[in-house]
Amino acid sequence: MSTVAENARQALPVEPDAGNRRLNTAKAIQEAIGSQMERDESVFVIGEDVGAYGGIFSSTTGLLERFGPKRVLDTPISESAFIGLGIGAAVEGMRPIVELMFVDFFGVCMDQIYNHMAKIHFESGGNVRVPMVLMTATGGGYSDGSQHSQSLWGTFAHLPGMKVVVPSNPYDAKGLMTAAIQSDDPVVYMFHKGVMGLAWMKKNPRSIAAVPAGDYVVPIGKAKVAREGTDVSIVTLSLSVHHSLDVAEKLAGEGISVEVLDLRSLVPLDRDAIVATAAKTGRVVVVDEDYQSFGLSGEIAATIAEHDPGLLKSFSRVCVPDVPIPYARELEYAVLPTPVRIEAAVRKAVGA
Repeated sequence: MSTVAENARQALPVEPDAGNRRLNTAKAIQEAIGSQMERDESVFVIGEDVGAYGGIFSSTTGLLERFGPKRVLDTPISESAFIGLGIGAAVEGMRPIVELMFVDFFGVCMDQIYNHMAKIHFESGGNVRVPMVLMTATGGGYSDGSQHSQSLWGTFAHLPGMKVVVPSNPYDAKGLMTAAIQSDDPVVYMFHKGVMGLAWMKKNPRSIAAVPAGDYVVPIGKAKVAREGTDVSIVTLSLSVHHSLDVAEKLAGEGISVEVLDLRSLVPLDRDAIVATAAKTGRVVVVDEDYQSFGLSGEIAATIAEHDPGLLKSFSRVCVPDVPIPYARELEYAVLPTPVRIEAAVRKAVGA
């Protein structure tokens, strides 16, 4: 990496005002990647259909035209091979961004991810770093079936050695991608299909929002209060932030004040922010589109209890039950953390 690139990286502003320029989340991710590729020639992109196709969820659209096939490389359908390629390049001083279409596909290359990408720094006594971004799509709601619809961020948060970030909106998507590319640690960057703002998919109205034109970073490991409230706290992430905000806006008309905490990162987890919102309202609802058992929702409960078990008047979870995501739309929406399920949990927490 050049000295110029390093100096530019260190000078980047952190979380400026969003301004008035509006992008969808996909374009925000593209913009972050493109900007960092311009700043640092060691940054490159590889994966299936990341080139001419622009990524199945448009995360790399336009990059091939700007940077050419030596820096934006389409790969064969061999996930272990191209993730291994990315690991090797990172170890040798480059900064690869590797896209693996769906998080569900991580199973075919888990050895490369967990036994190599995540552990090389530890096994080398801190002498070898792996500055690599592993980017993937998550989430259900599109009748994609049980092998294309999971949100497995809790799995990768459980495995030490990797940072895990999950943006919910265009502003955070750009800032977190910039931070991930700059990180000297491997980062698993997970975007939900429903927050990308693509015309051919059902999208929520907040998937297009204000994004600064310049470079900035959203610090990895720092949660954000998406909505202030006093009666009950929803702790959540990704598309569930938007569902929770919809519920909060609806219940505000009935005098129920709902705080929404967007975690943004799972590793590091902003435990101080979790404790702070629990202390503020005394009632916590965790909304998580990952499986309920042995995951994020239990970790949040433990975080609060270990700090002060007397903080809570009420605690509940709205998660995916421990079943594969169904293909049939009615069954799929029965297991996902929908606004209907979230509203019911909030009403129960406040006794409404």
